[in-house]
Amino acid sequence: MGGFFGVTKTTPCVNDLFYGVDYNSHMGTKRAGMATCNDGIFTRSIHNIENSYFRNKFEPDLWQFTGTSGIGVISDTDAQPIIVNCHLGKFAIVTVGRINNIGTLEKELLAKGHHFCEHSYDIINPTEMIAALISEGTDLVSGIENVYKRVKGSCSMLLLLEGKIIAARDRMGRTPIIIGKKENAYAATSESCAFPNLGYDICYNVGPGEIVEISPDGMTQLRKPEEEMQICAFLWTYYGYPVCEYEGVNVDEMRCQCGIAMGKEDPTDIDFVSAIPDSGIGMALGYAEGKKVPYKRGIVKYTPTWPRSFTPGTQERRELVAKMKLIANRAMLKDTKVAFCDDSIVRGTQLRDNVSDLYEYGVKEVHMRISCPPLIYPCKYLNFTASKSEMELITRRVIQELEGDHNANLEAYATEGTPQYEAMVEEIRKKLHLTSLKFCSTQKIIDAIGLPKCKICTHCFDGTGKD
Repeated sequence: MGGFFGVTKTTPCVNDLFYGVDYNSHMGTKRAGMATCNDGIFTRSIHNIENSYFRNKFEPDLWQFTGTSGIGVISDTDAQPIIVNCHLGKFAIVTVGRINNIGTLEKELLAKGHHFCEHSYDIINPTEMIAALISEGTDLVSGIENVYKRVKGSCSMLLLLEGKIIAARDRMGRTPIIIGKKENAYAATSESCAFPNLGYDICYNVGPGEIVEISPDGMTQLRKPEEEMQICAFLWTYYGYPVCEYEGVNVDEMRCQCGIAMGKEDPTDIDFVSAIPDSGIGMALGYAEGKKVPYKRGIVKYTPTWPRSFTPGTQERRELVAKMKLIANRAMLKDTKVAFCDDSIVRGTQLRDNVSDLYEYGVKEVHMRISCPPLIYPCKYLNFTASKSEMELITRRVIQELEGDHNANLEAYATEGTPQYEAMVEEIRKKLHLTSLKFCSTQKIIDAIGLPKCKICTHCFDGTGKD
C-alpha cells in the first residue's frame, strides 16, 4: 500500500510537505521520498525507511528543499518520486496502487521504443511505468486517461509542476484523494489526518477517475469524476488512522459502529472486552458499548520502539514482531473470560501465538471478535497483505482440508450462515484454540460505512470487486 501528500503555497512549502508526508507513515514501511520545484528546478530525495522513521531519514535533507510546491510519498513498493522530462514538459510524480499487468505493459512500451531506467527488486519501477503511459498522451489529462485505460489494478497519483499540483484519483476510486485548504495554500493527501495540525480544512473529496489541478489560488477540475466507485472497505477496517475520513465517513466511528452492532447481538458471557492494538481498539470500544460490558486494556502495544507497521516479509520476522510489540497485562487477565477484538485474520500465525500466551497468563476463556468477514479472496487491486498465494490465507487452507480443493464452493464459504461458512469458522476456531470466534458480516461493514454496497469494494470478503 502507500500514501502521499502534496502542497502548493505562496510561501515556502517544506515544513508542510515534511509533516504532511509523515502523517502518511502508517500506510507503508519500505520507501519514502519527497520532491519540490523552485523556478523549474526539481529537488528530490528518496530513502529506505524499513529500519527507521521517516522523520529521522528526511530531517537532515530539509535544507535543500526550496520552492512553494512539493509532493511526497510513503510506499511499500517502489522508490519514488520519479522526475520525468518528456514532450508534455517536466514533472515529478508519486503513485499509490498496483499494476497487475506491468509485464505486458513493459513489453508493449519497449516495442514502441520506450526505455526504463528505474528498477526495484529486479522489476520495472511501477511509478516509472505510470509516467511512461502518461507521456503517450497529447497532454497530461489524456496521458492520465491512458493510465486509466491500460492499467489493470489501480492507480492514484500526484504530479508536481511549477507552482501547481495535479491530483488524479484511481479510475474506480479504490484509494482516496482528499483536498485541504487554508489561507494561500492547498494540499492533497491520501490520509486526512495530515490536515488538522497543519491548519488545513477538508474542502473536497476527489471523485473516481477525477483529475483536479491545485495551486495557491484554488482548485480547477480537469476531468469529471466517474459515476461508478469501488473504494476499498479495508481503508476503514484496517489501513486508516482513527482520525481519518474517506468519503466523509470517519474511520474510528465506522469501527465503533461495527463493534456496537456485533456486541448487541452477542450473548456470550464475558468479563470484559479488550482490543488487539492498534486497529482493533475502535471496534472493541463499540463492542463494549453494544454489549454493555467494561472495556479494559488487557493487551497494550509498546509504542516507544514498536510503531504500527505492516506485516514483515518473512515468517520468522512476522512471528518476532507479533511477539515483541504486544504486552499482555497479566494481572488484569488472570482468571477472566475476555472478548478480544482485532481487525482481521490473514494467516492466523500471529493470533495463534498470542492466544497461546493468553492461556499461559491465566485467561480462562478467549473469545475472538473480528471486525471484518473472513478473508477468502486475495486482494487483486491493492497490496494490503504480504500474501504471495491464496494458500497463505487460513480460510483457503481450511477449505482445502474440508473440500480437498481450496477453490471449491467459495461463494458458499463467503456467505454468512451457510453450513460451509459455519464449518470454516469452526475449523479456524479450533486451529487457533479459541473459546469462540465470530466475524463481522459484510452487511455490517456496509451499514457502518454508510455508502451503497455498489460503491464499496468487498472483493477480499466475497469476490465481488469490479474491474
